[in-house]
Amino acid sequence: MLNAPAAPTYRSGTASVAPGGTCSADEARGAALQFLGELAAEVSTGTVDLPCFPNIVIRIRNALADPKSTPEQTVTIVGAEPRLAARLLQTANSAAFNPSGKPLTDLRTAITRLGHQLVQCAAMAFAVQHMKDENSLRSIAKPLTALWKESIAVASICQVVARRTRVSPDEAFLTGLLHGIGRLYIMVRSVGKMGTLGDSVAFLDLVSSWHSSIGKTVLENWGFAEEMSAAVGDQGDRARRRKQEADLSDIMVVSIVLGEALDMPVPRTVNVGTTAAFATIGLSAQDCATILTHSEYQLGSLQDALGC
Repeated sequence: MLNAPAAPTYRSGTASVAPGGTCSADEARGAALQFLGELAAEVSTGTVDLPCFPNIVIRIRNALADPKSTPEQTVTIVGAEPRLAARLLQTANSAAFNPSGKPLTDLRTAITRLGHQLVQCAAMAFAVQHMKDENSLRSIAKPLTALWKESIAVASICQVVARRTRVSPDEAFLTGLLHGIGRLYIMVRSVGKMGTLGDSVAFLDLVSSWHSSIGKTVLENWGFAEEMSAAVGDQGDRARRRKQEADLSDIMVVSIVLGEALDMPVPRTVNVGTTAAFATIGLSAQDCATILTHSEYQLGSLQDALGC
């Protein structure tokens, strides 16, 4: 973690925008390292500053995590934001989460039908859409959409893989949906700074080394379960080995690899020997092909339900 002094910024509304200008490759790398180090240091102190991220998402998270909270309290919180209520009802009535096709019209039934984890998924979908619609984040609307599509794909794979373990499929789905929260955090906070941070390819190379630890700390600060935060932090550890039964981190590692394979042309081949978690879960190359086929089949309905 770096302790370099903060770069000067101009504060305007809900976004921090750094002074413009261009710089050399070395200067850009130094500025990017400093920027990422400052973000890591900031979130490690318990400060999560995510411009344009709706606070109601965290309020829902806190209510669902509180054993004293009642379903009626959750309904009240969701109902206070009509666009979120509409998103949640849309999700509950989607083919992905309501295969019976029986329509749900009231919020309480929809929340009960979805359950805690999927309610949080719908809330996160609302948050991403809200951020994409913000004028101050217009410059990253396309990358946000791409990240969200990737997150839905990884979530779908996590859910399928979890069914081969003792981990809750809904918990795995939510964790997969949140696996890119570190990248989202870095992306939003870098708006207006690309002239200083250098070209997108070089910056993204650095982000790949930092986003999982930043994402883990963001989720810890938001009060997510320890195993969920740990799985986001472990997502890139392909050498991770466990002697005990597979856990959420194993599912996450495997699902990231399979998510990358999903972009390959058919027939896809996954080299399970290069990632220890495949053996921990007990997945063969043929199992992986089956999982990818199943996940690809349900991706369309999931994207409709969670918005892409």
